[in-house]
Amino acid sequence: MNVPADLRYAKTHEWIRLENDIIIVGITDHAQAELTDIVYSEPPKVGAEVKAGATAAVVESVKAASDIYSPLSGTVTEVNDALTVNPALLNTDPFGQGWIFKMKASNPAEVESLLTPEAYTAQIGQ
Repeated sequence: MNVPADLRYAKTHEWIRLENDIIIVGITDHAQAELTDIVYSEPPKVGAEVKAGATAAVVESVKAASDIYSPLSGTVTEVNDALTVNPALLNTDPFGQGWIFKMKASNPAEVESLLTPEAYTAQIGQ
């Protein structure tokens, strides 16, 4: 399993990447592998207020529908429209073109509650 060292992780298998004051959110390699072939993605709405730990998006695979939780609280600033056309990007490039949404955190200190790469690796048993 790929667990990039420059990201932080939620226990629910989402990752965040900090770029200046914008937070990019996606699902982990472990999550996409568990879901298998993702066939549909429903991102949050731009401008939506999301809460840490609350459902922000939904993805569907050939196996099941799965909620995607916001790792932090804040406002959605952008969604990845490419996933509407090609939801398989979540499988093929989960840490790159397969990001789900970008947000502005209302409480940046929440980042400290997320898992380090080492802690996430331990959680998934790698």
